[in-house]
Order: sequence, then structure tokens, then C-alpha cells
Amino acid sequence: MKILYHHRVAARDGMDVHITELVRAFRDLGHDMLMVGPDRGSDTDFGRSGAAVSRVRQFLPRVISEALEIVYDRLAFRRLERAYLQFQPDILYERHNLFLTAGKRLHEKYGIPYLLEVNSPLAAEREAHGGLALKRFATAQEAAVWRSATHLFPVSGVLSKILQAADVDPNRITVVHNAVNPQMFHEGVDGSAVRAQYGLVETDVVLGFTGFIRPWHGLDRVIDALATSIVPTNTKLFIVGDGPHRSALEQQALALGVQDRVTFAGLVSRRDMPSFIAAFDIALQPAVTPYASPLKLFEYMALGKAIIAPDQENIREILDDAEGVFYSKDSSDLALLISQASHCEYKGPVRRWSENVHQILQSLVAQ
Repeated sequence: MKILYHHRVAARDGMDVHITELVRAFRDLGHDMLMVGPDRGSDTDFGRSGAAVSRVRQFLPRVISEALEIVYDRLAFRRLERAYLQFQPDILYERHNLFLTAGKRLHEKYGIPYLLEVNSPLAAEREAHGGLALKRFATAQEAAVWRSATHLFPVSGVLSKILQAADVDPNRITVVHNAVNPQMFHEGVDGSAVRAQYGLVETDVVLGFTGFIRPWHGLDRVIDALATSIVPTNTKLFIVGDGPHRSALEQQALALGVQDRVTFAGLVSRRDMPSFIAAFDIALQPAVTPYASPLKLFEYMALGKAIIAPDQENIREILDDAEGVFYSKDSSDLALLISQASHCEYKGPVRRWSENVHQILQSLVAQ
């Protein structure tokens, strides 16, 4: 088939990984792909979080910033329509974004089947993390986009319930959790060179985290746990990634006297990520929004790592008691769980995979 893929992602982060791997899989299945969206840079830019856009938003009133997004949407539709007329695709696949109605408008104008990937309820998310000036407009517009799609692919069952609460027909919803490229992420990857590079010896128990470092990831709780007497002193925290909260974590570790047990690798190339995760003994998913399907969780699983994660519905969709150690967000048992995991031999393998997103899409668009 000929698939027109539309998105509004400029960052080189987990969203970019999802786009890149999904498009690669479509092409591996023999589909002809045309991408329409912002330039996302090269692999050497991996970890770039779209900071330029964030800085612009910081200095603009919210209503002006959101108005510019609406203007972009008009330009995006023109670009998408030109691509449609030239490419003549069989389907339109769009990654949902706030104030982005270009795919909906193309579907309504030309009748092309419109498949919509939904990773979060963005109006509610934006309101919770920074505010939203045009809240009523954004919420109504987002729900209208959801309802217009031929078929929707939320990344969790929790998110599917949110779509249904917005009057989306459940028959047009298929939950597709995130997944990984098994050619990159597998239990044969060797992390010994990474451990040696960062001074992590064989007797160290390495707690590992990958991702863009933000306050809500909860890594401060992990550093607090390291400073307790219950966690063995050979337990080390290895953080792979960078972000605005890194300096605060460094200061916290110094204040608690555990700075020699916390290592920051900074940004690493996407192609090197498997070997960094392979260097972990226990992988951390310390906090996650209640509707997400964390990409890092599937990478941890593919490499057979023991996992400590919050006990919440969307995580339980992916892991069970045989595959993860769970803690309550409202309790203080994280230190105890780290201590228990540090003393056990639970290092995988975790083999339960999400359903193959590519096969699901292929069967749906063939109907």
C-alpha cells in the first residue's frame, strides 16, 4: 500500500524513536511511505528535546503561542494536501498532536481512510504541565479529531477509556502498546564495556534509568532511597540521558553524600542505547503518567532486566508480578524494593511482548 504518514514532531527523543521504527517496519512490510512533517535532524542529534520551541513558548503569552500552533495547522494542511495529490496514497496515518487538524480535514475533503495514533490526551496533559490558554477550544477540537478518525490506536487501555469518554466509538479503537526493534534490543547485547567505561565493577548492583530527565520522573526518590541504611552501599544509580532536572539531582546526591554512587552518562547515540541498558542489573521506571505506554519499559524487557515500576493500571497492562517489582506512589517502600531487588537473582528474562503493531495495522487497513 501507499501510506501517507503525517506528524508534527521536531524533537529527537522517544517520539522520534517511535516514528522512525514504525516507518521502518512499514517499509519492511513492503509498503510505500511518504513522510510529511518537520525536519527531525540526524541520529547525532538524538536527545534533542525541541528546546528551541520551548524557549519561544516561554517568552510568548500562552494565547499567542497557541495561536501560532493554529496557524501552523493551516500551513500543515496545505503541505499535506499537496503531498496527497502528488502521492495518491491508500491511507493517511497521523500521529496525534494538539491543535493539529490537518489529517481530519484531508479525510473529510477527500475521503481517504484516516488512521490516528494517540499517545496521550494532550489538552489535559498540556493543562497539567504548563497551562493552556485556549483550554475549552483545544479540548473540543481534540475530541472532534478523535471522533473523525476511521480508526484510532491508543497506546494503552487507560487511554482507550479516555477516548471512549469523548464519545469515540469503541469499535473504532484498537489498543496498541509500544514495542521495540528486536534486532537492536535483545538479551545478547553486552554491557560490560559500558560498565568498565563508567567504573561500574562486577560487584556493583546497577540501578539504571534511560530518558529525558524531568522532575516528574521521580529520580529524586531513588536518590533519597540510596541514602537510607536499608539500601546496600554497592548499589549504584546509572542515569542515561539529560534534561532540565539533572543539576537538581546532582545537587541532591551531593547534599545526601551519595554523589559517588550516582553516575550521569548524559546523552548517548540511539545505536548505543542497547549496550547502556545491558549494563543495568535493575531497570527503573520510577514514575509515569497514568495513560502512557513507556517505550523504555519495552527496551528493558527485551534485554531481560529486572524492573521496578509504579503499581498502576497502565503498567499492569504490560507487566505482571512475575515480570516486575511494583511500588505504590503513595507509599515509601521504594527503598525496601531496591534493597530486595539488589539481593535477589531476578534479572529476567522478561519475554512477554506487546502485540505487533505492524501486523495489527496491516490487517486493519486491508479490510
